[in-house]
Amino acid sequence: MASPDDRRYLETHEWHRLEDGVVTIGVSRFAVEELTDITYVEVRKSEGTIKAGDAFGEIESVKATSELYCGVDGEVVAVNQEVLDNPALVNEDPYERGWLIKVELDDPSDYERLLAAAEYDRKHR
Repeated sequence: MASPDDRRYLETHEWHRLEDGVVTIGVSRFAVEELTDITYVEVRKSEGTIKAGDAFGEIESVKATSELYCGVDGEVVAVNQEVLDNPALVNEDPYERGWLIKVELDDPSDYERLLAAAEYDRKHR
């Protein structure tokens, strides 16, 4: 299955979708399939400034624990409490209901530097 092309990606499997200056971040279907059943999501950076490359939390499954990374500079403006309460949402719907954080973008060029869906898919399929 191809990754949605309405967003950009990091090598570490986080997707970023830009809407009205706010970037919503989650994990790709590829990551979900690699991790299998996600059992825990932690967001350590729930407010304040965040930089591209910063870890903002972690995701755990029955197989592994992985850090979660942000690909843009900005201000964290929202955390998906529904996912923190029910991590299985990431398994069920990683591209919509399973989003993790929202960041108000400082510089739109940060977003453009992320991988396009086709490029991400070539590297991870």
